Amino acid sequence: MASMPFSFAALLDRPDIWRGDSLNRTGTPTVPCGFPGLDAELPGGGWPAGALTEILPAHEGIGELRLLGPALAGLSKHLPYAPALAAAGIDIANLVVVRTASPKETLWATEQALASNACGAVLAWPRDAKYAELRRLQIAAEGGRAPAFLFRFPKATGEPSPAALRIALGTSDGGLAVRVLKRRGAPLARPVLLPPMPPALHGKTHHVDRHSAAPAAARDFSARLVHA
Repeated sequence: MASMPFSFAALLDRPDIWRGDSLNRTGTPTVPCGFPGLDAELPGGGWPAGALTEILPAHEGIGELRLLGPALAGLSKHLPYAPALAAAGIDIANLVVVRTASPKETLWATEQALASNACGAVLAWPRDAKYAELRRLQIAAEGGRAPAFLFRFPKATGEPSPAALRIALGTSDGGLAVRVLKRRGAPLARPVLLPPMPPALHGKTHHVDRHSAAPAAARDFSARLVHA
């Protein structure tokens, strides 16, 4: 029996094949981030589900939680800070906050939350995590369907990471400047600019994002887990 002729072009047209010089548009599950300009630059059009996303803000409280607000609201209508939930009319019964006493406990709690497959989304603030530890989290995330967000210090930008998506946050004209450091696709040279918060909400931003000068006790939440 004669074999079918091989077509390299046909191979590249397959939806499950990703070319390294283009943005991955395969059927990987995603959660829309709620910002069209950013969704357009993310593989699959949103935050990757069943994978790690690293967020590296220039400083704590820059707006990192506001960035996730639309996606979390779409999942189960929560934000990871109770006063903001009440202000938004959101039921906090679907929110679990886990306080940990050490970086090791943070990683353990995050891994257990991801492996449970019972969470709508998992948010964690690991400190000084090593590549092997992050790899364990990535494997745990792959076994479920929840998007996982790790908030790390800017110094981690130059460190290797197994995260599918890595973004850095800065400010620009009162809004957020999102730099995509790593994605499944071609590099993104320019930042994605997100509009400033509506004036009516400016007075509530301190309920959502923590200022870098917040007391140590307020910043001692090494892991925060949000589930549906």
